[in-house]
Amino acid sequence: MAEPERAGSARSMRALERILATKGIQVVPDSPADDSPEENPGDREWHHRARAEYALSRWRTATPPRFGDAEATVPEVMAWADRALADNAAAGALLLTGLTGTGKTHQAYGALRRIAAGGPERFELIAVNSADMYGNLRPSHVMGAAERELRKLSEVQYLLLDDLGTAKTSEWTEEVTYRLINYRYNHCLPTIITSNLPARDDNGPDLTDFVGARVASRLAEMVTSLVPMIGADRRRGGRAA
Repeated sequence: MAEPERAGSARSMRALERILATKGIQVVPDSPADDSPEENPGDREWHHRARAEYALSRWRTATPPRFGDAEATVPEVMAWADRALADNAAAGALLLTGLTGTGKTHQAYGALRRIAAGGPERFELIAVNSADMYGNLRPSHVMGAAERELRKLSEVQYLLLDDLGTAKTSEWTEEVTYRLINYRYNHCLPTIITSNLPARDDNGPDLTDFVGARVASRLAEMVTSLVPMIGADRRRGGRAA
C-alpha cells in the first residue's frame, strides 16, 4: 500500500474509533500472533495423547489412593503390559505370587497404568479384592444382582483380581472362580491375578489347591507371565506394597 493510502487509512480508522467512542464502544486491538503450534484433532499424535489421557483417567478412577503412584518396575511385568497394549487377545494372564507385602498389588496397578499411558484404543478396567468379589457375588434379596456382577467381572476388558486364595474355600467359591476364569480364558481377555499362595508347591498349600483342578488347568495355559515376588514385608517399613 502507498504511503498516502496508508495515511488515509489510519485517519479513517481514528475517525471510526472516535465515532464508536461517543457510543461507548471500545475498539479492542488485535492480539499478537501466537507462534505456538495449534492442537490438530486430525493429527495422529494428538489422538494418541487424547487416548492416553482418557485411559489414565479411567485408571485413576479404578485405583485406590494407596496405589495412585504405582509404577511397573519388574521387567516381566513391564513386558506383559507392553504385550497387552500391542495385542489384547494375545496377552493372556499375569500371575504375581509371593508373601504378604512384597509389592504384588503395586506392580499389578503399575502394569495397568503402563497400558493406559500407552494410549490404547479402548481401556476398561475393574480391580477387585477376591474376598470382596465373593462377598458381592453371594445371593441376595435383589433378583439377579449376583449374576449381573459376575457378568461384569467376566466381560470387562481388564480385570485385576487381587489376593486370590485368601478366602475360605468351598464348592461355591470354586464354582464362582471357575465360571469367571473360564469365561475370560475362552474370550482371551487380559487378566492380572495376585496371590499369597505359590502357583505350585509339592510341600504345602498352593493356588491349585484353592481354585481346583478345572481352574488350575485353564490358568496353566492362560498365564503367560508368572512373576514370583520375593522379599521382606514392605508394609512393616512404612511403604505401600
